[in-house]
Amino acid sequence: MINLFKKYKEIIMYLIFGVLTTLVSLTTYFVLTNTLLDPSNGIELQIANITAWIISVLFAFFTNKIFVFESKNSTLKELPKFFGLRIITLLLDMLVMYIGVTVLLFNHKIIKLLSEVIVIVSNYVFSKLIVFKK
Repeated sequence: MINLFKKYKEIIMYLIFGVLTTLVSLTTYFVLTNTLLDPSNGIELQIANITAWIISVLFAFFTNKIFVFESKNSTLKELPKFFGLRIITLLLDMLVMYIGVTVLLFNHKIIKLLSEVIVIVSNYVFSKLIVFKK
């Protein structure tokens, strides 16, 4: 069991912190859409989405840097790359939310969960190959 963990440690840690990052994102999103913002209003939907994104990206950067990829590189070097690539996945998230909720009128909670899966996979690939490469 220990050998399996060592062999797949990076992926296991990414999944753990990916789930935690997703929980940070979803909690922020749902708190905002259930208290302050109306998800049926396209602009307020995106405000909730972007706010959840900012908070979760900050959480993800530090957990990925320290626990997942164990990077010793400069934070000042990695942070702009991380945020830049996360902006790409934010735009992807916004597109999925726009099409799924605003255009197709699907339930915003279901579309948000689907979007999170797409974003998590994309973020791992970007982080592994570009931001925290060894």
